[in-house]
Amino acid sequence: MKERIKELRRSLGLTQEEFALRLGIKRGALANYEVGRNEPIDAVVALMCREFHVSEGWLRRGEGEMLVPAGENELLSRFLGEVAFEQDSFRKRLLLGLSKLDAENWTALENIFQKMEL
Repeated sequence: MKERIKELRRSLGLTQEEFALRLGIKRGALANYEVGRNEPIDAVVALMCREFHVSEGWLRRGEGEMLVPAGENELLSRFLGEVAFEQDSFRKRLLLGLSKLDAENWTALENIFQKMEL
C-alpha cells in the first residue's frame, strides 16, 4: 500500500505536509506510511478514500482504477475544498469575489459568459 499512498499524493500534486493536513494527521505519520514503516489504520484509509475520492480496492490491493468517478457536485466540492486551503491565490480571491455578488451581478456575469459562448 505504501507505493499507492505515495502515488496518490503525487498525482494530486500535494506535499506530504499538505496531504497530511487534509487528512488531519501528522506529516511524520504519512511519511511512515509511504516508506512502509507503518500501515494506516482502517479509519485513516477511510479518510483517504473519502477526502481524495480514491477507490479503497485500489488503495489497499491495487485493484481497479485509482479514483472513483465523480459527478458535477462532487467535482465542485473537491475544487472548493482545494481552493479553501490555498494561501492568497488568484483562484481563492476570485471565488471570494464571486461569493459576494448579488442576483443582478450574477445575471450580468451570465450574460457576459453567454456572449463568450462558454
